[in-house]
Amino acid sequence: MDCDLRGANLRYANLRGADLGGANLMDADLEGANLIGAKLYFADLEDANLRKANLTGAADLQDANLRKANLTGAYLMGANLSDAFLMDADLMGAKLMDADLGGANLMDADLEGAILRGAKLDGAKLDGAKLDGANLTFARMKGAILCNTIMPDGSVIYSGC
Repeated sequence: MDCDLRGANLRYANLRGADLGGANLMDADLEGANLIGAKLYFADLEDANLRKANLTGAADLQDANLRKANLTGAYLMGANLSDAFLMDADLMGAKLMDADLGGANLMDADLEGAILRGAKLDGAKLDGAKLDGANLTFARMKGAILCNTIMPDGSVIYSGC
C-alpha cells in the first residue's frame, strides 16, 4: 500500500481490516482507533499514539517500526508482532495475550502491568525492559535476551548480556 499518513489524525477511526502494509504512520494519532484485523506489516509507526487502540485478533504488525509508540492499554490479543521494532515503546497495561513477539526488539520498552499470558517471546530482545507487574503466565521466552531487565516481581535479571 505504501501510503503516507505521517502525523494524520486518526483518533477513534474505524480501520477494521484495513490494509496499511508499508504505510508511513510516523507521529500519527491513532488513539482509540479500531484496528481489529488490520494489516500493518512493514508499517512505520514510530512515535505514533496507539493509546487504547484495539488491535485484537489477526492484527499483522510483523516487522513494523513502533519505536517510541504509545501503546498504553492497547488490545493486541493474538497480534503478530514478530520481528517488530518496539524499542522505547510504552506498552503499560497492554493486552498481549497469545501475541507473537518472536524476535521483536523490546529494548527499554515499558511493559509494566502488561498481560503477556501465552505470548511468544522466543528470541525477543528485552534489554532494559520494564516487566514489573506483568503477567507472563505460559509465555514462551526461549532465547530471549533479558539483560538489565526488570522482572514482574521487581527483581533485575542479567541473562544474555
